[in-house]
Amino acid sequence: MILSAPEPLIRVLYDESRPDLSDASRHRPVRLYVWEPSRTDRDAPTPLVIVTHGTGGSGSEMEWLVHPLHAAGFRVVALDHHGNNFVDGYEPEGFLHVWERPRDISFALDVLAKEQPLGPVGVAGFSIGGYTAAALAGARVDPGILRAVFTGAAPLPEIPEFPGVLEALRAKYAHDEDPERTLDPAGGDLSDPRVRAVFLVAPGVGGLVTRESLEAVRLPVAIRWGGADTIAPYDIDTRPYLDHIPTATGRSIGPAVRHDDFFAPEPADPTARVRAGEDAAAFFLEQLG
Repeated sequence: MILSAPEPLIRVLYDESRPDLSDASRHRPVRLYVWEPSRTDRDAPTPLVIVTHGTGGSGSEMEWLVHPLHAAGFRVVALDHHGNNFVDGYEPEGFLHVWERPRDISFALDVLAKEQPLGPVGVAGFSIGGYTAAALAGARVDPGILRAVFTGAAPLPEIPEFPGVLEALRAKYAHDEDPERTLDPAGGDLSDPRVRAVFLVAPGVGGLVTRESLEAVRLPVAIRWGGADTIAPYDIDTRPYLDHIPTATGRSIGPAVRHDDFFAPEPADPTARVRAGEDAAAFFLEQLG
């Protein structure tokens, strides 16, 4: 049974340093879903956990992570990542320019920190949101692999939420003198010193991150995955994080658990995401207090 929580406060912020993917004359939107803690400590800011959704999802559907974290006393903020959420619609960059997602979280933290002091910060993410959390701890994607994918030298697995996404990206930048320039920021350092711990559920993009960057991560990292996951297979996507991050610990949620069991309306194993949420709450209670 997934715990309940009050309805969130919904806010839309605008990052003036980046354009809207559908209209370059506007700024990039970052929608927040905010659950304030039921009780606060007057002597210290409440620990904060940011929740980042999977490909094509939304922060509004991450209740299986949000609610146990809120019940444990955390201030919880979930995001909608622009171009990659079903609320606003899809853009090819939202799916392929994965390095923009960690920037959404750092931007949100900048805004929240101006409003009130931040407590210790953790990040929990599912699927590509798992990569997002790892990037804030120091994981970096390999620009060389991304360029190979962009040019067709390396295959891109089909993305069910956006069939033909690579062709759409190429078409969007067909008239650009150097379309590959959009990949220049891909390998940058996206770590955020405010983040103290991260929790990854069925993380994606593991095959694109560099071993060197993972070996340099020093934050506590906990990982959970499904043994029957064919969307983010263990050997390709999860194992690099688990094997190469020195501080990483993890375990399978179950040998028959699929990727879909973490978000489908009628999962084959409805307890999978409940147990993952409980584990996330316990992890952050230990790491953030």
